[in-house]
Amino acid sequence: MWWFQQGLSFLPVALVVWSAASFVFSYITAIVLHHVDPLVPYISDTGTIPPERCLFGIMLNVSTFLGMATMYIRYKQVYSLSPEKPKILWLNKLGLTLGWMSCFGLCIIANFQKCILYYIHVLGACLTFGVGTIYMLVQTVLSYLMQPELHSKEIFWARLAVLLWSCSSILSMFVSSVVLYSGLYGQNLVQKLHWDPQERGYIPHIISTVSEWSLAFSFLSFFLTYIRDFQKISLRAVVTLQGQTLHESPRSFGAEEQALLVAGSI
Repeated sequence: MWWFQQGLSFLPVALVVWSAASFVFSYITAIVLHHVDPLVPYISDTGTIPPERCLFGIMLNVSTFLGMATMYIRYKQVYSLSPEKPKILWLNKLGLTLGWMSCFGLCIIANFQKCILYYIHVLGACLTFGVGTIYMLVQTVLSYLMQPELHSKEIFWARLAVLLWSCSSILSMFVSSVVLYSGLYGQNLVQKLHWDPQERGYIPHIISTVSEWSLAFSFLSFFLTYIRDFQKISLRAVVTLQGQTLHESPRSFGAEEQALLVAGSI
C-alpha cells in the first residue's frame, strides 16, 4: 500500500496538489495569453481575465470543499483523542469554526475578482489568510497541548515553523502593499496588470507579490503536516433504514428493525 493510500491521508494530499495546480494552471494560461507579466504577478491577477478566470474559479471552489472536509476530519480526530479535556475540546471547536471561515473566504476569492469587486475580494483575502493564520495558530497550540502522548514533538515544531513562515509573509505583504497603494506611485494600481521594471513602485510591487505567493504556499505546507496524522484515520458511513418501503413516511422503530446498509472503510 502506498503512503497516500493509508487511512485518509489522500485528503490533505488532494487539497495541496489541487490548490497548487489551480495557481499554476491559471498562471500558465495568463502568461501564454499575455494577460500578466511572467515575473511573479499577484495570484489574483492570474484569475482576472477569461479564460483563466473561469479555470481559477472552478478549481478554487473545489479547493474550498477539500479544505472544509480536511478541517472537519481533523476536528473529529482531535475530538476522539481528547474526549475528557475541556480546554482541548474548546480549542478544537474554535479551530473548526475559524477553518471554515477561512474556506468561505477562499470561495469569495474564487468568485469575486480583484479588478471587478475589489473590496469584496479583499474581504475574502482577509478571511482566507487572516482567519486562516489564526486557524494555523490554534492547530499548533493543539499540537503542543497533545504532545508527547498524542503528538510527536517533530510535528509541533514543523507546524510552528510553517506558522512563523506564514506570519512573516503576511507582515511583508501588508507593509509592501501599504507602501505601494499609499498614493506615492500613482492611482488605480489595483487595475494594473503589467509593470515595467523601470516604473516607480516596481520594487514594493514585487515584494508584495512574492510575499503573496509565499503566503499561499505556506498555507499549503501546513496541510502537508496532516498527512501522517490522517494515515491513522478511517472513515465509516452508516446508513439506517427508516422504513420498509421508500414511499412510507419516516417513523420511529426499534433497534431490531434497523438495517445496516453501508458500513465500510476508505
